[in-house]
Amino acid sequence: MSLKGKKIGVAFTGSFCTYRNVFTELQKLSNEGAEIQTIFSDSSQQISSRFGSPEEFIEKARTVTGIEPILTISQAEPIGPKSLLDILVIIPCTGNTIAKLANGITDTPVLMAAKAHLRNDKPLLLSISTNDALGMNMKNIGLLLNSKNIYFVPFGQDNPEKKPNSMIAHTELLIPSIEAALLKKQYQPVIQ
Repeated sequence: MSLKGKKIGVAFTGSFCTYRNVFTELQKLSNEGAEIQTIFSDSSQQISSRFGSPEEFIEKARTVTGIEPILTISQAEPIGPKSLLDILVIIPCTGNTIAKLANGITDTPVLMAAKAHLRNDKPLLLSISTNDALGMNMKNIGLLLNSKNIYFVPFGQDNPEKKPNSMIAHTELLIPSIEAALLKKQYQPVIQ
């Protein structure tokens, strides 16, 4: 499947250690000819870390996509009524975002984008990155795995010795996961 001309939302949350890989995949999507609208959560706009500053990340997104990022809840809300996207990807999708999404909480630009997008019966793809996937957040992941129009980039444990509950998506599988989700299918196997 060609992604040329597909309208893809790419929503960033606060797992900054994954941003390097996320931006690699963002560039690949751009190279495929996708029209990419980025969305940044409040945390991703406010927290500087050893991985970089919010200003750097927002500017990089602007450079790769050529489109101004969505930075507020009010900017994200029209995604639904105007049916602006073919697919929305939350990458990285933190445990906090997973928990809020599973429980219907809409208090960030990313969560508003997800809620607005899902009302159109279109796919939402999650690329998880959470230290408690096999702990407190497993129930939320389970709920989302069984939810209509929600799909996952395949994921697995990233450091079973030191962080036994931690799981992270295989971001290198983003494009085939998007292609599958656009066909309303889950890319398999989910756990790798």
